[in-house]
Amino acid sequence: MSGGAPRVAASSYLNTAPLVWSFARGRRRGEVELVTDTAPARCADMLARGQVEAALVPVIEYQRLPETAVVPGVCVGARREVHSVVLVTRGKSLKEVESVALSIESRTSAALVEVIFREFVGRAPRLEPFVPQLSDMLERHDAALVIGDPAMTFDRRGLRVYDMAALWREFTGLGFVFAMWMADAGASQRVRAVDFAAARDEGLAAVEEIAAEYERGLGRPRAELVRYLTENISFSLDEEMRAGLELFFQLAHRHGVIQNLRPLKFLGTGVD
Repeated sequence: MSGGAPRVAASSYLNTAPLVWSFARGRRRGEVELVTDTAPARCADMLARGQVEAALVPVIEYQRLPETAVVPGVCVGARREVHSVVLVTRGKSLKEVESVALSIESRTSAALVEVIFREFVGRAPRLEPFVPQLSDMLERHDAALVIGDPAMTFDRRGLRVYDMAALWREFTGLGFVFAMWMADAGASQRVRAVDFAAARDEGLAAVEEIAAEYERGLGRPRAELVRYLTENISFSLDEEMRAGLELFFQLAHRHGVIQNLRPLKFLGTGVD
């Protein structure tokens, strides 16, 4: 790609909104050409195909895209409960689950399900990618992985809901990183010049406005959405979050979820 603003992709879920608000509505409007009508898994595909120059990508894809680097300091993660990545059963415990329907929109969360079952539950249920319709998923499988805004809005009556970040915290004592900004390690100077951290900070200052915009579509109270963005989601990759990310990569490699295990390379530094 050449000329103009760099093309950047991100999902349109609420939990990514603070990272893109500045580019879409704030002081950095026009700094990038933003593509937001897409799911997290498709963002990874767009980056892999060269259709965009940077993307907010499920972190597991870092190990599958060998030429990528991550933007330092910025992520979509959770230190405890995340609320928007859940495993749902009709009352079954994890030890009773023999099959799981995985949302096709998910890659990191799907890998997390496999890691938790293999490493911590001690079993390997049958996994099947599935169109994310909860009733259909549970009709065919013991459990269903639901992510993003749909995970916050379904009727939970009669269901057992496991928060995936809370499970990770219970088993490891660490936070979990779901997505990060990524670009080709040899990205152009105009991509390297994009201040993703400053964009995040402006977005976090606008969470009341963001929550107001999502309130009607999600059917959830505005105050609940503000709490979600400020208390459940962590947008900063500090040492604890990085430790959780690196442990996730190690366990995913141990259990064959990923074939390669490479250290984090940060965009613009050339070092981990």
